[in-house]
Amino acid sequence: MREKISPAVGLAVWLAIVSLLAARPAGGQTSSGLPPVSSQTMQETQQHQQKKGKVILQRSIDENGQTTDGTTPAARQDRTPEQTKEPSVPVVVNADPATGKAPVVGGVTNAPVASDAERSALTFTDFDLDVRVRPAEGLLAVRALVMVRNGGRTALTHVPLQLSSTLNWEQIRIKGVAAPFTVAVLNSDADHTGQLHEATVTLAQSLAPGASLQLDVTYAGTVALSAKRLLAIGTPQDVAEHSDWDRISADFTGLRGFGNVVWYPASAPPVILGDGARLFDEIGTHKLKLAGSHFRMALTVELPPGGTVPNIALINGHPAPLAVVAASDATVATIATAKVEDATLGFEAPSLFLASRTSHGVTNATLWMRPESEKNMAAWANSAADVTPFLQGWLGKSPRSQLTVLDLPEDGDIPFETAAMLATPIRAVAPDVLDGVMAHALTHAWVMSPRAWLSEGVAHFMGTLWIEKRDGRDRALAALDNARPALALAEPESPGAGDGQPLVACISPVYYRTKAAYVFWMLRDLVGDATLSAALRAYDPAKDAGADSFEALVEQAGQRHDLKWFFADWVYADKGLPDLSIETVYPSAASVPGSYLVAVNMANNGYASVEAPVQVISDSASVTQRVMLQARSKAVQRILIQGAPTEVRLNDGTIPETQATIHIKTLDAPPPRP
Repeated sequence: MREKISPAVGLAVWLAIVSLLAARPAGGQTSSGLPPVSSQTMQETQQHQQKKGKVILQRSIDENGQTTDGTTPAARQDRTPEQTKEPSVPVVVNADPATGKAPVVGGVTNAPVASDAERSALTFTDFDLDVRVRPAEGLLAVRALVMVRNGGRTALTHVPLQLSSTLNWEQIRIKGVAAPFTVAVLNSDADHTGQLHEATVTLAQSLAPGASLQLDVTYAGTVALSAKRLLAIGTPQDVAEHSDWDRISADFTGLRGFGNVVWYPASAPPVILGDGARLFDEIGTHKLKLAGSHFRMALTVELPPGGTVPNIALINGHPAPLAVVAASDATVATIATAKVEDATLGFEAPSLFLASRTSHGVTNATLWMRPESEKNMAAWANSAADVTPFLQGWLGKSPRSQLTVLDLPEDGDIPFETAAMLATPIRAVAPDVLDGVMAHALTHAWVMSPRAWLSEGVAHFMGTLWIEKRDGRDRALAALDNARPALALAEPESPGAGDGQPLVACISPVYYRTKAAYVFWMLRDLVGDATLSAALRAYDPAKDAGADSFEALVEQAGQRHDLKWFFADWVYADKGLPDLSIETVYPSAASVPGSYLVAVNMANNGYASVEAPVQVISDSASVTQRVMLQARSKAVQRILIQGAPTEVRLNDGTIPETQATIHIKTLDAPPPRP
C-alpha cells in the first residue's frame, strides 16, 4: 500500500520539485484547491522557464531513442543504472514466416530501424480491439486490427508500432500473412515506465503518401504501477505514484493511454520529460491525429474464483455496460464482458477503466465511490445540484450525457478527465472549490465536442463564469489573467516569428484552454450573453460540418453577422496576441455645460485585430465604448462625458495581450471653461 499524502502536502512537495521537473505533473493541484485535469500547468511552466533562458533540467533523446541531457551538476539526476541499462526484455527479430511467432534473442537490444519522420507520418484511422484482462495478475492480452495511413509526403518503407515497455509484441500480420519485424527499446516518457517497445515492419512494397494499410497485431504483458519516468528526474516516490497511478490490479484498472501508459498501438517520436514542452506537444499531436478515427472494442475480463467483480467499465470516458457470467462451479473463473460497437474518437487518447464501486445518482451525474468516500457523497451531490441551474441557463435544460465521476484508489491521486468522465478522489473539499470543479466537469456533459477548443475552452469559460457569479467579474478576470503570461510566452511575436497554433488545430492546453476561454469572453462582449448562449445550446457535435460550424451558429443566433474578421484572427489562424496602448488623450470642454469631449488616441502593435472597450471616467460618471483596433493600426475615439475626466482605460481584462491587459492613463485637471 502506498503511503497516503494529504492534498496540501502533495502540493507542497510538487512545488518543491518544480525546478527539476520544470513544471507540475498533469492534473496537479493548484493553490486554490481546484484539481485541474490537464497538463496545462506543467507545459506552461516549462515554456516560461525556457523563454526566460534559465534551464535547470534539459533532457532530450538522440535518433536512437537514447537519453541525452545537459543538466547542471546540482540539478542532474539521471535514470538509475537499473533504468538505463540495456534492457533484458525479449527482443523480437524477424518473426518466423511460417508461424508468425517471434524467436527471442535474450539480452540483445536492436538499434531502432524507423526514423522520427516515419513515426510522425503514421496516422491511425481505425482501431478494432479484442482486449482481454486478468486484473488479479495485472495481465493484458490484445488482438488488434488497426488501419494506418501514410500522412507524410514520401513513401514509407517501415511501419513502426509502439507499446509500453511491459507489453511484448507477439505477432504482426498483413493480409493474413505473418510479417517479419524487429523490436527495439526506446527511451520515451510517453509511457509511465519511461520506455517503449517499438516493433518495426519493413514493407515489401512501400506505402505511398495518403495510402492506408491494415495490420493484424497481437501483444501481451502486464501493466503494473510504475513511476520510473518521474523518479528519473528526482520526484519523491509517493508523489510520483500518485501522479502515475495507471495499472491493472485486482481492485482497480486505469489505463489513460498515450502520455501515461501506451496500451494500444501508437507511433510517435520518442520524447523525454525535461525537454521543454516536447512531451506535451507530442501528447497533443497524438490526440489531434486520432480525432475522427473509428474505434471498436470487445472487452473480456477474467476473474479468479472469489475475486472482486468490477461493476463499472469506462471505455474512452463512456460507461460500457458489463455483462457478468458467473460460473456455477466455485473453482471456475467468472467472466465479465463489455463492448463498444462503433465509436468515433475526438481529441482524446483511448482509455480503459475498471473498478468495483458503489454508485450514487446525483443531479446530471453518477458518483462511483469507495466505501471510505461515502461520507463525502452529500457534499458532492449538493455541489452538482448547486451549479446545474447556472449551467442550464447558459447551455440548455438537459446535458447530452450524464457526467461520470469515478473515485480513484487513493485520496492523493491526481485527477484526470476525458469526455464526460472525471476520475478523481471523491474527498472532502471546500464547497466553493468543489462547485468550481463541478461547473467545469459538468460542462463536458453538455458540450461534447471533438474539437478541443470547444470542449475544453467552453468548460474553462464556464468555470470562470461561475467565479464571476460567485465572486464578481474582477475575480473572474483575475483568475483568467493568471494563465495569460504563459499564453503570451507561447504565442509567436508575429506570424512570421513562429508557427503558433490555430485553435482549430491546436495541441497545447495553453491554447485550447486559456486562449479558447479568452475567445469566449471576447465573443460574449461582441454578441452578448443571449446570443452566445443560443449558439452554445444549438451546437451539436453530430452536425459539426467543419471548422467554421460554430461561427455560423453565432452569426445565426444574433444580430451581428460581421464576425469573420474575429474568427479569422483568433480561431482559424494564430496571429499572436494584440499589443494595445493609449498614446495620447485630449479632453476639451463641450458645448453642454459641465461636459467634456475626450479624444483617445490608441494603437494596436500586434497582429491580431480586436474590438476593445475604452472607458473614460470622471468624478461623476463613467462611459464605455467599443473601438475596432485592426492589426498594426491606430485609431481615435471621441467620448462625451459629464464632469471633468480623470482617467482613461483601454481593455478591461477580457482581451489577452502580450503585456498588461488593462491600460490606465490618469489625466491632469482639464483647463477651465473660458
